[in-house]
Amino acid sequence: MSGEISPTGKRSGPGSSPEMRASHADRDRVVDVLRIAAGDGLLTADELDERLEAALSARTLSELTTLTADLPPVSATAGVPGAEVKDIVRIEQVHSGAIERVGRWVVPRRLELAVTFCEVTLDFTDAVITHDTLRIDVGMTGKTLTLVTRPGIVVDTDGLQLVHCKVKYRQTLTDPDTPVTLRVELVGQKVHGRVVVRPRRRTFGQWLLRRPTSLSAGA
Repeated sequence: MSGEISPTGKRSGPGSSPEMRASHADRDRVVDVLRIAAGDGLLTADELDERLEAALSARTLSELTTLTADLPPVSATAGVPGAEVKDIVRIEQVHSGAIERVGRWVVPRRLELAVTFCEVTLDFTDAVITHDTLRIDVGMTGKTLTLVTRPGIVVDTDGLQLVHCKVKYRQTLTDPDTPVTLRVELVGQKVHGRVVVRPRRRTFGQWLLRRPTSLSAGA
C-alpha cells in the first residue's frame, strides 16, 4: 500500500478531513491523475476537458475527490521527475504519409519529432491543453512542419536551428489582454522545407461575412 496514493495525492488517515481547503498542489495532483487517465483511455477528451475545468476551480478536497472517485489510484512515483512517461510523446517516421494531430487531442508536456520527408501538422484549435508549456524537440528533414494556433497560444522558434529552411509566422489576431494558455517551444533542427505557424483558416461562410473596417465603423 505504501506505493499508492489517493487520486488527490493524500494518504488516507484518521485525521484527514474531506472539507479541508484544496491547495494549488492538490489541484495539480488531480490534474495529473486526470491527464494520465485520459492517456490510458479511461476518459474521453470531453470528459477530461470537463473535469480539468472543475479541478482547477475546486475549493475543497471533497470536490477534488469526486472528480477522481471512479479512477484507479496512481503510483506514488507519478509525481517524480522522469517517472511520468505519458508526458513524452515520440513520433518517428520516414518517407511516409502526412502526420496530423487534429481535433480534440491531448497535448503532452513534451513532443519528440524524428521525421524525414513527412508533412507534420499540429492543430491546437480544439486540442485539450493540460500544461502551460509544450516543448517540441525537432529532428526533421524536408517537407513542412505546420502549427495551427488559437488565441492564447504563442510559439517560440528561437531555439530552432534552421538549415536551408524558412519560418513563416502569422500571428493570430487577439485582444492584447488575452492570457497565454500554452507556450510552444521549438528546439532542435529543421533541415530543408518550411516551418509554418498560423491561425485556423476561415471557412467560406466566415469569409463571406467579413466586412471592411471602414464600412463597419460607418455603420
